[in-house]
Amino acid sequence: MGEVTKTDVLIIGAGPVGLFAVFELGLYDLKCHLIDILDRPGGQCAELYPEKPIYDIPAWPEISGQGLVDRLMEQIKPFNPQFTFNRMVKSLERLDGGGFRVSTDEDEIFEARIIVIAAGGGSFQPKRPPIPGIEAFEAKSVYYSVRHMETFRDEKIVIVGGGDSALDWTLNLQPVAQHVTLVHRRPEFRAAPDSVKKMLALKESGALDFQIGQIVELKGSDGQLDSVVIKGADGEVEIACSRLLPFFGLTMKLGPIAEWGLNLNENLLPVDTEKFETSEPGIFAIGDINHYPGKLKLILSGFHEAALMTQAAKKIIHPDEKLVFQYTTSSTKLQKKLGVA
Repeated sequence: MGEVTKTDVLIIGAGPVGLFAVFELGLYDLKCHLIDILDRPGGQCAELYPEKPIYDIPAWPEISGQGLVDRLMEQIKPFNPQFTFNRMVKSLERLDGGGFRVSTDEDEIFEARIIVIAAGGGSFQPKRPPIPGIEAFEAKSVYYSVRHMETFRDEKIVIVGGGDSALDWTLNLQPVAQHVTLVHRRPEFRAAPDSVKKMLALKESGALDFQIGQIVELKGSDGQLDSVVIKGADGEVEIACSRLLPFFGLTMKLGPIAEWGLNLNENLLPVDTEKFETSEPGIFAIGDINHYPGKLKLILSGFHEAALMTQAAKKIIHPDEKLVFQYTTSSTKLQKKLGVA
């Protein structure tokens, strides 16, 4: 077994509910490490609707998805949470001395006394584009995320998509790649305007190429791409390519969590409404991933669940300590933790 990362609480999912759980747990001196399959915090808010307004967050008449994530990150900063992105949790086992050991799809090992599943509707999985034969190139020269930029150094890269992920990685990989071509089916983008402006400036300077159209064919052998064929309004064009990054959006699947032996209700995790604990003691589920009578799939409901989960987690990790409930408005001790006293 390789190096083991140890923490009090391992949170699976870094969406808004997982982030707020860090705050609640931090008030009780419980250290958190979060794992997420995406490349940044925020879950659906950051990936699917970063600019979409949300109207039902208490005290915020209107806030964008990304704005909510940014403020949650600011709120938990005093507790110094650790993050591991671009990873899917693969396996889980209970340790003899208490707690759990978790491994990721990159064979990293984590040990924690408490597991909190805050995975929304499940882990995000990239959508495979409808290109014939693409499966043969996956994980060899076709990738759906960027885990290590060095993998793409000096490569001829084609990036497909018109959202933030496609534009962000076009800009980030352009300096390290031999050449980058961005492909999108139309000249309009769903990405941040500043990113689009920067991409177009690089195109005008000749630092990268932009093609309007859709990829209809991949050419290569033994999993290694040689070129892609793009069909546009003026016909087909073939572009030399050694790496392809399609960003066609995401779908949600429960993933390996379904194989952990937890009770399931239509791919959701039943919990009690006192502690939000699953059928396995020490494993909690908060947010859209859980199920109980009267469940409402709202971010604010997940915040409430995180607060009650914390009370139970504290008792498990420190059973001999008296649990004293305090208010942040009046507790000097809590205010010192938050850096506001």
